[in-house]
Amino acid sequence: MSAHYKVRTVFKIINTLIKIVMDALKDTLLMLPFLFGVYILIEYMEHSSSNKIERAFKRMGPLGPLGGALIGTVPQCGVSAAAANLYSGKVISLGTIIAVFIATNDEAIPILIANPERISVLWKLIVIKIAAAVLVGISVDIIYKFCRRNKPADNENHFHELCENCGCDEHGILFSALIHTANISLFVFLITLVLNAAISFVGEDTIARVMMSDNFFQPFVSALVGFIPNCASSVIITQLYLEDGILSFGSAIAGLCTSAGLGLLVLFRTNKKHMKQNFMICGILYAAAVLIGVFINAVGLN
Repeated sequence: MSAHYKVRTVFKIINTLIKIVMDALKDTLLMLPFLFGVYILIEYMEHSSSNKIERAFKRMGPLGPLGGALIGTVPQCGVSAAAANLYSGKVISLGTIIAVFIATNDEAIPILIANPERISVLWKLIVIKIAAAVLVGISVDIIYKFCRRNKPADNENHFHELCENCGCDEHGILFSALIHTANISLFVFLITLVLNAAISFVGEDTIARVMMSDNFFQPFVSALVGFIPNCASSVIITQLYLEDGILSFGSAIAGLCTSAGLGLLVLFRTNKKHMKQNFMICGILYAAAVLIGVFINAVGLN
């Protein structure tokens, strides 16, 4: 092996590592405004005696999933991350957080906009995901409320679980929000860094080959890929759909329904005292995504 070849190999590895780090940094920086905003909101709810904002969220009542679905369509990872924090603080319902996750599109919208010849798909994607998010979210809230009808209501304010040893009493709300934002952002950056490295090592081509067989079980596989907890999953799924013959529209929808960006990652971090709830949310997301994908493929929508 020549010295020139070794130098080229080293430079290639270094460039790949730099790209992995920069992509992870970009994903993290994009969510910072959303995280900081939601932590200011959380701190206000925790320390304000008026609780006006909390009551406003609660007044949404059974329409919470509708609001969550509409907000979830904003193509940013930070939206699902913010919703995860609000659910951990018991501000929004189980159905609402699921509606946000299902409706989240992350990078799918920018990628489709960048392909003018497929722009018609964009509106179908948004309408289907909003409708699915509202339907699943409201259904989950109804079922969950029915299952808990004989159990005492949980009226406790859970925001203190997100506000432990943060120094907010001494330094104020902004300081506490900055500390929370810094902690969760570091966690997201490290996890995203590892995930990006794994994706770079395995390669998108390998993932495409695994998902290439266009058959009944494709939505099952696509929905699993969607669980990659960063924007990479929506990029991969959208690109595979745009490559004709690799991924069907129903399978793409299934993958994008579980592709909640950084939301699930933040949920497992902030709601760590209720892991059963977190896994239940994942299970509901997967089941709903697969059913939606299989139905779309069955009716031949593309």
